[in-house]
Amino acid sequence: MRGSDGMQEALFTVAKLEDFVPADHPLRPIRLLVNEALSRLSGLFNTIYADTGRASIAPEKLMRAMLIQVFFSVRSERQLMEQVRYNLLYRWFIGLAIDDEVWDHSSFSKNRDRLIEHAVVEGFFTEVMTLADKRGLLSKEHFSVDGTLIQAWASHKSFAPKDGGSDDANGGGGRNAQADWKGKPRSNDTHASTTDPDARLFRKSHNTAAVMAFQGHVLMENRSGLVVGDTDVDNVHDFPSRCRRRLNSEPPCRLNIEPGAEAGSELRGCGQV
Repeated sequence: MRGSDGMQEALFTVAKLEDFVPADHPLRPIRLLVNEALSRLSGLFNTIYADTGRASIAPEKLMRAMLIQVFFSVRSERQLMEQVRYNLLYRWFIGLAIDDEVWDHSSFSKNRDRLIEHAVVEGFFTEVMTLADKRGLLSKEHFSVDGTLIQAWASHKSFAPKDGGSDDANGGGGRNAQADWKGKPRSNDTHASTTDPDARLFRKSHNTAAVMAFQGHVLMENRSGLVVGDTDVDNVHDFPSRCRRRLNSEPPCRLNIEPGAEAGSELRGCGQV
């Protein structure tokens, strides 16, 4: 007999979000580690928020939502809140019940900025590293520096002279007219993006076009492939102090730097001096 295409929701349900997440889902062990690290930041959270007044979004939920945005490459807070509204996996990881109201994207952004302002993100990263170190997952002997370009949400048309002048490349025709900058000198010294001033004009190789992007470099230990910090290639020799500060390792690290893919990207011999 053909089944009915109708849908009738139950008046009561005993289904839990936990039931919808497979037992072997990779987010399960991550959530356990995240919760343990967040519990160690409770004292920091108490100093950020007042004892009285209207309750804000729980900082633990904010941090988990920020991780979801990174894990699944959600490009904006508006899109993140939209997906949390209907994605049961996201709700489970963040800690929202199936009938909890999802925050407005502007409220999420303001509360997220508060965590960044009080260095909560850096503190969370340090706690995760500490837990990994205690479990023997971090090596202090061999590190690598890896770099990449992260494309910015900024167009070439926003790359304008810093002195407020004009490149005269649009040739009229409105804000979306075709532009041709071929043969015109444009550099990060003289130009900046009007929509994202922190973005820079980079070229990944000689055979690729220049794009508006950010330059990111991360330090990675090579035993478990864990990221242990970010760095600037020009300041790679500052790694020993970060190694001691992050991992509380004594005696200090000694580095032998070998050329890599991007300006000396491999660090060897982070051992005793």
